[in-house]
Amino acid sequence: MLAEAACELFLEQGFEATTIADISRRAGVSRSSFFNYFASKSDILWAGLDERIARFEERLEQDEAVDAAADVRAAAIALAEDFAPDSLALAERNAAAMGLEDELEREASSRRSRIARAVAARLGRAGADRLHADVAGAAWGGAVLGALEAWAHDGAGRTSLDRFAARAADVAALATRIPAPGAVRQLRMVVQAPDFDATLAFYRDVVGMPQAEAYEAEGGARVAILDAGRATLELANPGQVAFIDRVETDGGSSDRIRVAFEVDDTVGAVERLAASGARVEASARETPWRSVNARLRAPADLQVTLFQELGPA
Repeated sequence: MLAEAACELFLEQGFEATTIADISRRAGVSRSSFFNYFASKSDILWAGLDERIARFEERLEQDEAVDAAADVRAAAIALAEDFAPDSLALAERNAAAMGLEDELEREASSRRSRIARAVAARLGRAGADRLHADVAGAAWGGAVLGALEAWAHDGAGRTSLDRFAARAADVAALATRIPAPGAVRQLRMVVQAPDFDATLAFYRDVVGMPQAEAYEAEGGARVAILDAGRATLELANPGQVAFIDRVETDGGSSDRIRVAFEVDDTVGAVERLAASGARVEASARETPWRSVNARLRAPADLQVTLFQELGPA
């Protein structure tokens, strides 16, 4: 009753011009009765979603299953289940006519933040670092509110919110996965390139792999790292290969192709790989560029470097 009256008035005279007294009169209730249900006229629009967000927060706070990413996705999908078209969907679709665009954005921001905090807290308890948890939380806050807005503009009565929520969840889930302890973080192929400039030009300019980094060192050593999405191709001339061998090994030499894996803990990873059949060619050591590197001979005769980035000193 109050929601219907409010939406009618918002369409007739705009959100800002409509008072709580106007809404109460249109609904046939006293002004004091209005406050038994809502704290403000804006709350009329958000009450249904707020109840669901409260259940979402409670579910994530109590759920301590092993797969936190799956917990978050399930909770978000549950939030959207059986969500009937309501005053919020009507307001989203008619925001300009109701004079609600700025108001909806302000209020949506607070709901995105609530969802983000709940997700970040759940992932943090599961072992995600703060940056990962915060980014994933923001992704899920955007996913839920984005799905709701898309559903409203598509015509909320024509389809269910579930379909939009599932699509949004697929996107947000990409930011949610927590790598298992010891998981490889990056694959880097290191290729010795005697004709360095020509090789660099081919992979960078012809193949289309953007140059992410480039360095020079003593003895004419040069290296360029090309972006390949979730992997990189490192091109090194003979001087660079010799330089790395001096830093990373005790007199060892690199194969023409050497595979490098970024890990969280080089020492621990060396122990695991050696226990599973890899032969240690050079033990873990800190490099001048603040990584911890080790070199092994792995199955299939692959020469493997493990490296752990230490970050700024």
